Amino acid sequence: MKIAVTIWGNRISPVFDASGNLLIAQIENSLVVNKTFKTINPDTPEHLASLLNHLGVCALICGAISKKAADIILQNKIQLISFVTGNTDRILESFALKKEIEKTFMMPGCSRHYCRRHTAVDL
Repeated sequence: MKIAVTIWGNRISPVFDASGNLLIAQIENSLVVNKTFKTINPDTPEHLASLLNHLGVCALICGAISKKAADIILQNKIQLISFVTGNTDRILESFALKKEIEKTFMMPGCSRHYCRRHTAVDL
């Protein structure tokens, strides 16, 4: 399985719509086995969704994201895990182990109900 994470240094980028860097992680047997990095233009979520589909990415983890960008990601059948913050490696490890998002990884002021995994069905 491949997942993508918007990053800023070694952390989840706080705002998807301003992020210019993407980490793509390959997960196998509950382990991150490969990481690649891409420069992206968040102003064009349509192109990002197309790139993610082309790369075979099934999920995107990000910080705050606008409704328009979130809708585009979801319409392209990519699972969206938004309003997440923290160290990228710790979050990838947690995702690989299929753990629930811990409260410490939620953005300040974000309730567990709001910070959840979204799928196209949520639209």
